[in-house]
Amino acid sequence: MRRRLINSTLAVVLVVIAVFGVSLVIVETRTISNSAQERVDSEAVRLVSIVDSRILGDELISAGVLKDQVTGDRYARIEIPGRPDIHIGDKPTGDVIKSTRKGEQRETVTVQEPRSAVTREVGRTLLIIAAVALLAVIAAVLLAVRQANRLASPLTDLAETAERLGSGDPRPRHKRYGVPELDRVADVLDGSAERIARMLTAERRLAADASHQLRTPLTALSMRLEEITLTDDPDIVKEEATIALGQVERLTDVVERLLTNSRDPRTGSAVTFDLDEVIKQQLAEWRPAYRNAGRAIVSSGKHHLQAVGTPGAVAQVLAALIENSLMHGGGTVALRTRVTGNQAVIEVTDEGPGVPADLGARIFERAISGRNSTGIGLAVARDLAEADGGRLEMLQAQPPVFGLFLSRTPLRRPQDGDGDGEEQTVR
Repeated sequence: MRRRLINSTLAVVLVVIAVFGVSLVIVETRTISNSAQERVDSEAVRLVSIVDSRILGDELISAGVLKDQVTGDRYARIEIPGRPDIHIGDKPTGDVIKSTRKGEQRETVTVQEPRSAVTREVGRTLLIIAAVALLAVIAAVLLAVRQANRLASPLTDLAETAERLGSGDPRPRHKRYGVPELDRVADVLDGSAERIARMLTAERRLAADASHQLRTPLTALSMRLEEITLTDDPDIVKEEATIALGQVERLTDVVERLLTNSRDPRTGSAVTFDLDEVIKQQLAEWRPAYRNAGRAIVSSGKHHLQAVGTPGAVAQVLAALIENSLMHGGGTVALRTRVTGNQAVIEVTDEGPGVPADLGARIFERAISGRNSTGIGLAVARDLAEADGGRLEMLQAQPPVFGLFLSRTPLRRPQDGDGDGEEQTVR
């Protein structure tokens, strides 16, 4: 591209020089020739006037007297009737510029000048024109090189940016070149880089979330299958298989929820559901893990609370909080349900040391963890809660209390034996 720009600019300049240079040479040659002819004519007129005045004054007319009146290397011949011709200077040979004038006393004055003088002046003019043309060519080449670099270098940068995008480096360069068309291309590439970066971030986030969210259900499922292999009692096998099938369904829901949330976090399938069912399911799923750790998990508070949301998402949020208490907390983990305004609240607390003071509200940021964990669980849990129109907050740092706030429907009237409003503990 650089060579094409330089060659095209140079071609344009050469055409302009050729057109205007030839015209200028022709005009200057004619001007110099006409000027030389006018000088010879003026010399002849002046010499005729001098001769007329001397004839009238009966003064001496000779070559010695008139030689100072002929300038340069011109030649003059004066013809006076009845007198010999007077020759002043050397008569030129070859092509000459000639002017003849007649005086009032019938004398004739002829002035000649060799055309070589005109040729020399034309040559000097041609040299000046050629020098100017050469300077114009040099200036055009320098300008073309500068312009080519200005246009080609940004294109090289843009090509490198496109190559980096193709190789998986989506960092935008935010570099502009002062050329509207090139800046437009740079804007498009930077926008593409930002979109690709967001896509890659979403993919990595989905992979991390899936790894974190699927680890616990798969572990629980593995434990159920191990219990099936260790027993010969058909009733126990049937019971454990039923629980395992339920866990597979929840695992499928987790995968579907992660995929849906990765496409559009605002997309949800909110329904009215019973919080008791979700809490019981979580207690049943986590009870073996807590039993193995020598700890207990209990629930208390209001029952038969109806909430609006996605049961699978709420289950994932509770699972993240329960797992967080298992890994970082201590003592008994308690799930308490209560009502505040038009919201149902599920509080998860334990008897552990709580959240370090240096973390505070940053506990919900990704890659933030008080221990050697991924720091993803609480961040995913908050995203899931917000996608369902709820919110997840840390109500108290020590001992730790996390609250999941969900919109609710009016309370169902209790049936006989429901015990609405009574606390129930499950161990």
